[in-house]
Amino acid sequence: MRKFVTLSLAAAALSGAAGVAYAQAGDAPAPARAPLTRAEVEQRTAQKFARLDANGDGVLDREDREDRREAAFERLDADGNGALSFEEFSAKREPRAERRGPGRHGGARMARRADTNHDGAVTQAEFASAALARFDRHDADKDGTISDSERPARRIRRARDDG
Repeated sequence: MRKFVTLSLAAAALSGAAGVAYAQAGDAPAPARAPLTRAEVEQRTAQKFARLDANGDGVLDREDREDRREAAFERLDADGNGALSFEEFSAKREPRAERRGPGRHGGARMARRADTNHDGAVTQAEFASAALARFDRHDADKDGTISDSERPARRIRRARDDG
C-alpha cells in the first residue's frame, strides 16, 4: 500500500510539473515575423493555386481533389501494389507543418470559402480575390503590409471568423 501511495504522489508531482512546463512554454512570446506584403500574398496565392490545381485546368474542383487523394495514396503505397500495409501506413513521415513549410496554411479550406458563386469549382480569380480580401481585413492600418504588431489581432479575428 505504501508503494502505491508513493507512486501515486510521484505521478501527481510529475503531472503537475509537466503542466507548469507546458503552460510556461505557451506563455513564451512568439518570435517576430517579417512583415507580409500584399504582393507577397498575391505571389503565394498563385503558387498555392497551382499546387492545388492538380490537373492544370485553371479550376479547383472535384477532379483536383480526387487527383490529390490518388497522389497521396501513391506516396504511401511504397511498394506500388495498390494496397497499403500497416507498415506503409505507419511509416514515419515528416509532420504536416514541415511538409507545408513555415507560415503556410492548407488551401482546401480556403478554396471552399473562395467559391463565391457556390458552383463547387473555384477559379484562380475567385481564389486570389478571397486571399486578398482576407489580407485587406487583417491590414489594420491599410498600408499594404501586415506587420508583426497586426498579427495578434489577425489571429483573434481569424478565430472569430472561423467560429
